[in-house]
Amino acid sequence: MSEKLQKVLANAGVGSRREMETWIQHGRISVNGHLATLGDRVEPEDQIRVDGRLIERMQDKNICRVLMYNKPEGELCSRKDPEGRATVFDRMPTIKNGRWIAVGRLDINTSGLLLFTNDGELANRLMHPKHEVEREYAVRVFGEVDNAMINRLKKGVKLEDGEARFTTIRKRTGEDDSLNSWFNVSLSEGRNREVRRMWESQEVQVSRLIRVRYGDLELQKRLPQGAWVELDLADVNKLRKTVQLPAETESLVDVKQGKLDHARISRMRRSVKKHKLAQQRSKGRSQD
Repeated sequence: MSEKLQKVLANAGVGSRREMETWIQHGRISVNGHLATLGDRVEPEDQIRVDGRLIERMQDKNICRVLMYNKPEGELCSRKDPEGRATVFDRMPTIKNGRWIAVGRLDINTSGLLLFTNDGELANRLMHPKHEVEREYAVRVFGEVDNAMINRLKKGVKLEDGEARFTTIRKRTGEDDSLNSWFNVSLSEGRNREVRRMWESQEVQVSRLIRVRYGDLELQKRLPQGAWVELDLADVNKLRKTVQLPAETESLVDVKQGKLDHARISRMRRSVKKHKLAQQRSKGRSQD
């Protein structure tokens, strides 16, 4: 039975459906020696190539895997950067079949929860606006914020790419001074710099922005910045249920592996520090 080309590529772990649609438009994908076009469907026996490389279509479905990464500020959500800056993919573990797909993006100055998966369909659904997967952020705002402003942000404000609103806004108590206030805000979209632009529309500035939740998954409080942990079967299925995908029955993660004890956190911190030092040495050599 034929399937949409972008869906087949996403299921093979090549990238998300959105990425594949862009690659098709840019002429990077061919089917049986002919350039693919949007809307193409493929049969199981068809040969698909990406940039001339034949894609192995797995007969057996891969186990769905999800990583939770605590992104630090200063990293790009790109696979490679022409300027040699750090990216969120630099420390991802190797994977046998397919590749890691970032679920959404965080800008270079935003930190916190970033999910990766090898399941293109899961990534696509988690990012697609129609599923309205809620994201929550901790945000530090510089400037005066009153109730009228909060009501406007909840009702909806006009941005250059359409109206946007926060689902909830909750002020943190005891964590502010005369010029800075911390809020937890949630919304069900992932437009570029949306949280920052919404506050800026009210003539206040965001001085810190941290994503703390994606759907029902909260950032593990003890997970060091720059470190990742693979989610166990229960958490993977929690995500899949959010976007109406069937539950998985297998996992590569033992329940005990998901626990962040003191010894494991210490190993993570040493690994992150070692990676940063290696990056600094590499950058220093490139500048010589």
